[in-house]
Amino acid sequence: MPDDDEIVSWWGLVIEGYYATHNRLMSGIEAQVGLAPGAFDIVIRLLRSPDHRLPMTRLAKEAALSSGGFTKVADRLVAADLICREPSETDRRVTFAVLTDHGRDVAERARKACADILRERLLAPLGEQRCEELAEAMRDLRAANG
Repeated sequence: MPDDDEIVSWWGLVIEGYYATHNRLMSGIEAQVGLAPGAFDIVIRLLRSPDHRLPMTRLAKEAALSSGGFTKVADRLVAADLICREPSETDRRVTFAVLTDHGRDVAERARKACADILRERLLAPLGEQRCEELAEAMRDLRAANG
């Protein structure tokens, strides 16, 4: 059984490793594609969604943004022609965020940049098996603490 200092140190290493990798990842995507981290998260979620659209309230929740914070990000994405807002055909209370054609192109380039950076910054140092184990461990922690 690890002592108090050891378990706290383990967690510190997890956080430090995550932030170092995440910062490299996000700065690389921004340099290559021009997407800030919040915008990247939103366009990738939309790219992976059916018909490249999600209700705005769900997207805000998944992106861990307040409705006001999400509105500001969405306004910037609309102004950049990355998304458009579409009212629901069945529920007038629901508005969807939908990738535009330009947004889909940018999102696909961002996904490619992300994968390339992760191959260099995650897969190369850890190898495929340890990456799979890391992902499984994070899935377990999400389930246990979510």
